[in-house]
Amino acid sequence: MSARPFDDAEAAEAARLMADYCDGQAKAFHALYARVAPRLLGYLTNLAGDRPTAEDLLQLTFMKLHEARSTYVRGANPVPWIYTIAHRTCLDELRRRKRARVRLSPKDGEVPEVAVGLAGASVESSEAADQESAVAVAVEALAKLPDNQREALVLTKVEGRSHAEAAALSGTPVGAIKLRAHRGYVALRKMLGKGEDSLGGDT
Repeated sequence: MSARPFDDAEAAEAARLMADYCDGQAKAFHALYARVAPRLLGYLTNLAGDRPTAEDLLQLTFMKLHEARSTYVRGANPVPWIYTIAHRTCLDELRRRKRARVRLSPKDGEVPEVAVGLAGASVESSEAADQESAVAVAVEALAKLPDNQREALVLTKVEGRSHAEAAALSGTPVGAIKLRAHRGYVALRKMLGKGEDSLGGDT
């Protein structure tokens, strides 16, 4: 149900900019950065857990993109490739900083929708305190998942992407994304004491 992150026209424009960038046109790089960076920063913030780290990772991603530009396949949409570089950069950098887990945290007072749903929190104002507590528990549970399951949930549940989009962005087969998202969701339900029988067909 979510909108595609880039339609055909946008993909074509991104491919043109990437090709021009590979040809040494600095203006093309700045245009590509302006097109991709805001969404990529949001993705990295969800994955890394805090904006300052995500901003550092964003810069590292584009540095790696610059180094790898000679391997770009002309005419291909560069966006999924850039997301793959960003994802790998995030995991590598967090491991280098000896962070055992990537913490998925709320942004600007918001909470991940998947955390609210898993917590079974009420939206009634009279139960706001209970909701906040339940969501905090759910977010902690998310942080305990394996990296690949957490990534699948971030892409499909938090960002609302389709399985096909999530697969393209992570460089993973669609079937693997579906399986990881399902297993991650089941594991979260068990950690939160809700059980697999309450799942709503999320396979």
